[in-house]
Amino acid sequence: MAESKAAKAEGLIYKGHPLRRVDNLIYYGSMAEKYIIMMQVLDTKKEQDLDMATRVSVQLQLTDSNLRSRDRIIKKSEKESLYAAMDIAAIWLNRALAGKEK
Repeated sequence: MAESKAAKAEGLIYKGHPLRRVDNLIYYGSMAEKYIIMMQVLDTKKEQDLDMATRVSVQLQLTDSNLRSRDRIIKKSEKESLYAAMDIAAIWLNRALAGKEK
């Protein structure tokens, strides 16, 4: 029971990193780390009664608040589904946090 309360307090976790959503923006990672992923749903289409993402922008960003927002972007890409975006986001974030990026 204690585990479920701790997980609920943290929120969603995907492959070991927190996942937060604000409208059409999805943040993957922790601001306490050096890097974070920002995904923006650009287009959606209706599938039955659900909105499905058909175009998602993915950006690997530095979390340094002293930099301008455009200087924080390390990598960016556009994917055709949220699944593909989450896949590349997990790879980029793990590599960056392991020190394999700039």
